[in-house]
Amino acid sequence: MSPMAHQEQLDRLATRNDIENIFACICDLNGTLRGKRVHVDDAAKVLAGSVRMPLSLAGLDIWGEDIETSALVFETGDADGRCLYTGRDIVAINWTTRPTALIPLWLYQENGEPFLGDPRHALNAVMERFAAMGLTPVVATELEFYLFDPTEPVPQPPLSPVTGKRLDSDGALSLDELEHFDSFLNDVYAACEVQGIPADAAISENGAGQFEINMRHIGDALRAADDTVLFKRLVRGLARKHGFAATFMAKPYGHRAGSGFHVHFSLEDSRGRNVFDNGGEEGSELMHSAVAGLLQTMQENTLVFAPHENSYRRLLPGAHAPSNVAWGYENRSVAVRIPGGAPAARRIEHRVAGADANPYLVLASILGGALLGMEKGWKPTEPVEGDAYALEGERPRLPPDWASAIDAFAEGRHVREIYAKRLQRMLVDCKRQEQFRFNRHVTELEYHAYLETV
Repeated sequence: MSPMAHQEQLDRLATRNDIENIFACICDLNGTLRGKRVHVDDAAKVLAGSVRMPLSLAGLDIWGEDIETSALVFETGDADGRCLYTGRDIVAINWTTRPTALIPLWLYQENGEPFLGDPRHALNAVMERFAAMGLTPVVATELEFYLFDPTEPVPQPPLSPVTGKRLDSDGALSLDELEHFDSFLNDVYAACEVQGIPADAAISENGAGQFEINMRHIGDALRAADDTVLFKRLVRGLARKHGFAATFMAKPYGHRAGSGFHVHFSLEDSRGRNVFDNGGEEGSELMHSAVAGLLQTMQENTLVFAPHENSYRRLLPGAHAPSNVAWGYENRSVAVRIPGGAPAARRIEHRVAGADANPYLVLASILGGALLGMEKGWKPTEPVEGDAYALEGERPRLPPDWASAIDAFAEGRHVREIYAKRLQRMLVDCKRQEQFRFNRHVTELEYHAYLETV
């Protein structure tokens, strides 16, 4: 970024004389923002690249613990990297006790090369390959989340701000539920406008207290991922301000719908033409190759789409989330859906990822998989008509559990065509450490079932 661009950001920040402190943050492999709080007077230094943080910060586990087997620690002595400004506008934060701001950064090595364990760099590398082909992904994300009552020891649906009663039924597309939480949703949209996040439609989803907010299509996948990371933080912060809590956990309730992270995308050429459009409903051959790439790489990339122990509760057969590697036209039971509509708007919807996934890695895996299919001229299987959930055993299945997904990502030959070896190793090490901790934890259900019965 040029000094002039930096000055524009500083001038905008100067109009907010109520902001005294700022957060300088990078995003780790789990999608968690990590960084430092500094005085607003140091904003110019942050933009100029003065902030340094350990490169290993990008690979901490979900509890913020160092990875015991981290090659970075042993190879470099846990060396610092340079944290450079991403170019995304400085983000104002108004839901904290006092207004603050956030400067988004990404990690570079001392020699000025991108640190390839940074998830934002992983997505950027895929975008550079599309640019070399003269193509631009046009991307929109859809995120589901639950509001819940934070005063209970385990999640419970929130109390309605209107009636004071706890929500106790599923309310898909319920206008009443949207109206009951109108004040919260208004603040979400207002904050999105301040932060430049292109929030579009909001709906009440299938679970009690569950909502979905969609983003508008934009021709900048990095910006779409930035917006999604910031949106998740914004929703959690505003929920607390309204006396709720918000979660993007994939399956917070065993008996209610899970929360997904669906991605819609098309590709434009240098003339702005949608290359998935062939004038008909079936879409172009290039779109078919992109679909084939998504299917071919899906099992290896499931760890990205379902990165946590809880993620696999959402992907169980019959849980209304994809469990088979399949695609189809206007079919919401498949993993890859081709929505209907005008041919000029032909696009692909990827429906596998949970709301708990890292947006940078999700977009890198989806767009990288599509790119491989296009580069190699792959052909997809036949599209599924009807219930894809009933195809158990007839189509390849997604890894059924966390351990299988970790192994598939670790051994995936297509993973190495999308991601740098550094990131592949870091994510596998991180997830194996988390899995080891979960494996050592004995649950209350196990005590109830076995303690005095076996």
